[in-house]
Formats: sequence, structure tokens, C-alpha cells
Amino acid sequence: MRLRTALCSAVSALSALALLSACSSGSTTSASSGDKPLVGVDYPRSDTDFWNSYIKYTPQYGKQLGLDLKTTNSQNDVAKLTANAQTFISQGVKGIAMAPQDTAAIAPTLAQLEAKKIPVVTVDTRPDSGKVFMVVRADNRAYGEKACQYLGTKLGGKGKVVMLEGGLDSINGRDRTEAFNDCMKKNYPAIKVFGEATNWDGAVAAQKLQTDLTANPDIKGVYMEASFALSGTLQVLKQKGLLVGPKDKKHVFVVSNDGIPEELKSIAEGKIDATVSQPADLYAKYALYYVKAAIDGKTFKPGKTDHDSTIIQVRDGVLEDQLSAPLVTADGATYGGVPSVKSDDKSLWGNNLG
Repeated sequence: MRLRTALCSAVSALSALALLSACSSGSTTSASSGDKPLVGVDYPRSDTDFWNSYIKYTPQYGKQLGLDLKTTNSQNDVAKLTANAQTFISQGVKGIAMAPQDTAAIAPTLAQLEAKKIPVVTVDTRPDSGKVFMVVRADNRAYGEKACQYLGTKLGGKGKVVMLEGGLDSINGRDRTEAFNDCMKKNYPAIKVFGEATNWDGAVAAQKLQTDLTANPDIKGVYMEASFALSGTLQVLKQKGLLVGPKDKKHVFVVSNDGIPEELKSIAEGKIDATVSQPADLYAKYALYYVKAAIDGKTFKPGKTDHDSTIIQVRDGVLEDQLSAPLVTADGATYGGVPSVKSDDKSLWGNNLG
């Protein structure tokens, strides 16, 4: 009888232990299935206000979307971006967001990631070849067209302007440059455009602007393809005695692209006249949104979105979500058929950076 009782007690103990083990195992499985997806984000650079803003927004939206982020910075160097992608692969990321500045040289890296079934979302730039899950950017041709219409209107369709081009190895630099030139030839043929290659380098931009103004003191407009040239442009205009208010006849009309706080402040102060607000906040938000969607197995097709943008198919295997990027001016008027918003509008991310 005692032996039977002992055996029963042992079986009961073993049953309890098995039940506890099963519960523990179940709890662990649940926690594992609820883990945050690991996502790699490569920042392209940290030497401009625009990209520093993007860097600031990224972890905020990563947290909102329930993602665990690994981040790197390729410092405008495609070789570093390639190396960073290898690091992400070794870390076991489930998806990657990147902003390749050399949009041709990134193709082999994209092919490798596709082979490993790691979805990629590119931000701000579109690769010249290769497949990605989604491109998140604004219509960069519209940037050039909006700048053209603003300057063309302000100059009354005649005069001289300098275009401080970005890097022509980037789809963004090519889009903005080609669109500005095409718009000027079509709508304002009496305006002479001095196109200056700068490779997104502020010092180069300032030097070339100074040379152009010395040779052509009657230049009345400047189109900066991004805020990288803002500081140098203002400095050159000040040195030349041209940094005066828009009502002064010596005023040189300046249009930029980005929408950083310093640009909005300069518009309000009359130092520059307009910019196109490139949405740094939405770039961060929707880059991560689409990476998560890819990990979750979702798919998209061309058409209007629920966030005031349009997805277009740019080629087989590549969709692009073109986010809204408004023209920003001091008065919020319409220029050459292009509506604008006032520089103090609270809907602009540059007025809400904190």
C-alpha cells in the first residue's frame, strides 16, 4: 500500500512538473512570436539639416510601428552602404530601408538582398536598376518645375538665373535639373540658365555662385536643388551686397528644396523667397511602414493612397509612393499655376521639429 501511495505521489509530481514545463514552453513561444521585427536602416549622411531631421524622426516611427531598429550611416559612400548591408545581413534583419545616393552603383547590393529575400525600401532616391519593395520619395521633377515657375514669374520671364545642381549620379539631381531646364525652355525661353554641377557640396556651390555673380552681376535668380547650398548662398549674396529684402531692386530671388526650419525662417526674414518642402517626417514614417508591410506579406498596386499621395509603377518590379511636397512662399500665393503655402503654416514639418 505504501509503495502504491509513493508511486502515485511520484506520478503526480511528474505531472505537475510536465504541466509547469508546458506552461513555460507556451509562454516562451508566445513571447517569441510577439518579438519586434528586426529592421536595418542606413542613413545616407548626417551633414545636412534635412538628413539630420530624418535621422531624428526614424526611431520615433520605428517605435510607433513596433519595430526593432539597427542603424548605420553610409556617409554618402556607396561602398560603405554595401558594407553596411552585409552587416545587416549578418545581424539577421528582416527588411532594410536605405537612401542610396549613387543610384546606379547600388544595383549589385539590391540583387544580393533580393536573393536572400530581404525586402528593401529606398527613401528619397530610386535605384536606376534592380528591384525594391517600394520607393518612398516625392516627385522630384515637380521640384524643378515648381522652382522654375516661381522664378519665371518673379523675373517676368526674362533675365539670368543660376541653378546649383545636386549630384547627377543621383536620380534626384537628374530629375530636378532636367525638369527645371525643360520648364524654362518651354515657358520662359528669354531666361538664361547657368547650370552648375556641385555634387551636393555647399562649398563648391558657393564658389561657383560667386564666380557667376562676378561675371554676370545682373543675375536675378538662384535655384538651389537642396538646402546644402543655403548657408554658402546667403554668405555670397551678403558679400556682394545683394542680401536685401524682396522689395529692394537689388534683391536676388532664391528658391531651395527641402523645407528645413532654417529655410522657413529665411523666407520669413526675406533672405530667400521659396522652397519645396520635402517631407523628412513622412520619409521616415512610410519607409518603415512599407518595410513592415513587406515583412508582413502585404502587397500594393498603383493608385491613390490614404495619406495624400499616389503610388506609381516606374518599371517592372518597382513601385514608388510619391508623397506630397508643396511649394512654400512668404505669401502663400499661386505662381505660374503652382499653389503655395505660407512659410509659417503649421502643417509643414519644418515648423514642428521641436
